[in-house]
Amino acid sequence: MFDIGFSELMLIAVVALVVLGPERLPKVARTAGHLLGRLQRYVNDVKADINREIQLEELKKMRLEMENSARDLETTVSKQLTAVESDLNRSLSGETPAEHAPPASADVAATLPDPLAEPTLHAGPLPEMTPQVAEPSPQMELGLESAPRPAAGQP
Repeated sequence: MFDIGFSELMLIAVVALVVLGPERLPKVARTAGHLLGRLQRYVNDVKADINREIQLEELKKMRLEMENSARDLETTVSKQLTAVESDLNRSLSGETPAEHAPPASADVAATLPDPLAEPTLHAGPLPEMTPQVAEPSPQMELGLESAPRPAAGQP
């Protein structure tokens, strides 16, 4: 803070010794040390308060930004939800989405299958479903004689 060297401190001590005297100098030095300590603590407290206020302001700004972002997201989601709801209502009322869709998306809508159309079943034989019994592998054989396995469907 102040640029005071050791030689200046010695000069101040000698002047204080001459002015105050040897009996009052230690008491004055102690008092000056206490006051200097209080001053340093006060300065540090003020710095800490200023830093807290700065951080509080930054947090308030971040909170406002987050609230604005959340509000924007909410409006976007509600607009999209309204659009989907109106499309769903139109499709349920019998209108096709291609009638109200913009020309660029009409090509995409034409390539998609109609969700309201009846499902078509392909006629053909179903694959035969036979249960398969796994044969024991050589690693699992213990060499013990066991009763023959009953065939599938027999108790």
